[in-house]
Amino acid sequence: MTTYHFIGIKGTGMSALAQILHDSGEKVQGSDVEKRFFTQDALEAKNITIYPFSKENITDDLTIIAGNAFSDDHVEIQEAKRKGLVYYRYHEFLGEWLKQYTSIAVTGAHGKTSTTGLLAHVLDMEYPISYLIGDGTGRGHVDSNYFVFEACEYRRHFLSYEPDYAIMTNIDFDHPDYFSSINDVFDAFQSMADKVKKGIIACGDDEKLQQIQAKVPVVYYGFSASNDFQAQNVKETEQGTEFDVFVRNTYYDTFTIPMYGNHHVLNSLAVIAICHYEGMEAESMKHLHSFKGVKRRFTEKRVHDQIIIDDYAHHPREITATIESARKKYPDREIVAIFQPHTFTRTKTFLQEFADSLNDADEVYLCEIFASAREESGQLTIQDLEKLIPSSSILELEEVEKLAKHETSVLIFMGAGDIQKFQKAYEESLTPKKAENA
Repeated sequence: MTTYHFIGIKGTGMSALAQILHDSGEKVQGSDVEKRFFTQDALEAKNITIYPFSKENITDDLTIIAGNAFSDDHVEIQEAKRKGLVYYRYHEFLGEWLKQYTSIAVTGAHGKTSTTGLLAHVLDMEYPISYLIGDGTGRGHVDSNYFVFEACEYRRHFLSYEPDYAIMTNIDFDHPDYFSSINDVFDAFQSMADKVKKGIIACGDDEKLQQIQAKVPVVYYGFSASNDFQAQNVKETEQGTEFDVFVRNTYYDTFTIPMYGNHHVLNSLAVIAICHYEGMEAESMKHLHSFKGVKRRFTEKRVHDQIIIDDYAHHPREITATIESARKKYPDREIVAIFQPHTFTRTKTFLQEFADSLNDADEVYLCEIFASAREESGQLTIQDLEKLIPSSSILELEEVEKLAKHETSVLIFMGAGDIQKFQKAYEESLTPKKAENA
C-alpha cells in the first residue's frame, strides 16, 4: 500500500486533504517547517507524522503531494522527481480524488470558506460526506454521498477540477500579483463554469456572475426579486439573523442563522439553493441554525469587558463585511479595527479601498505590511495607508497593551498574515490584570 507524503502538510488546504485521505483509510505522512501552525492540532490528533523538511524523507514507496506554496527547486520536490516517484501538486491530486463522489465546489473571491463550512455542516447532519474547508478542516468518509470542497481561483488552480456542482459567491478583483484586471478574473471563472457537469448556484446580485455563460443550468440566489432563491424580511434577533426564503417568487420557509450581516444571509441562501436542487426537505436545511462557524472567520472571545474577534479579512470588501457583522451584533459598542495588510501588491492596488472600508470602524490601528514570499518589499509603507484614515495610528508589537484603554469595545484583529501574534501578545499583556481581579 502506498503512503501519501505531503510536502507542506501544515498549509490549510494540505492539512485538510491529508485528514481526508487518512479518514478514508489511506496511509498519510508529511513534512513542513518546524514553526507551529494552528493546523497541526488536527493532524496530531489523528497521529499523522510530520517531519522537518529533508530530502531523507523521500523514500521509494511514496506518492508525493506537493503544496502550491513551494517551488520546483524545493529540496524534497527535487528528490521526488530524481527518484521518479508518482507526483502531484495539491490541486492536481484533489481534481483526481473528487471524481469518486458527487462533488460540490465552492468558489468566489470572498465567502468561500464560510460557505463551504456551512454546506458541509448541513449535509453532514443528513449523509455520510467528505469535506475540505480552507481553514484547515478536512474529513473523509469511505461511503461519502457528497464531497464538498473549497476551490480557489488563485493562479487558476480551480481549473484542475471538474465538479458536479459549483457554488459561485462573487467575482471580485483580488490577487493582483497574478490577475491583471477584473476581466482576467471573470475569464478564470468563465473557464471554471465550463468544467461544471450538473449545475451552478450563483449569486445573482453580483453583476459579473450574471454574465457567466454555462452549458448546465444556473440557479441564482440573492436579495433582488429577479433571483430564483430570494431572501426577504431580514431581521436581526438575539439569536442571530432571521429571513424568509422565496423560491421563484413563492414563499418557501423561514430560516435562522447564528451570524449577523448580509453576506451570511447570501452564503446561507447558496446552501439552501443547492440542497433544494438536490431534493432535500426544508426541515433538513434548518441545521443552518446550529452552525458553529469556521476558524479565523469572526472567531470571537470575551476578555474582561472587551469582545476580541479574529478574522481573516484581507480584502476591502471582506473588511467592510466583518465590520458590518460586528456593528449588527454589538450595536452599542465601539468598533476598533486592528489591521495588518497582506502583500505589498494588494495594498498598493487597493490603497484607497482599504482606507474606505476601515473608515467604517470607530478607531483603526495599522500593523506593518506582511510581505508575501512571492514578492519583494514595495516602495509602499504602512504610513501611506495611515494618511488616508483620519482615525488611525500605527501599532507596534511591543505596545499592544495600549488597546486596553478601549474597555468595553469590540476589537477586530484582521489580516491573512501573522496578525494573530498581535492578538496573542495583547491577550498575554492582560494576564497580570486577571490575577489582580482574582
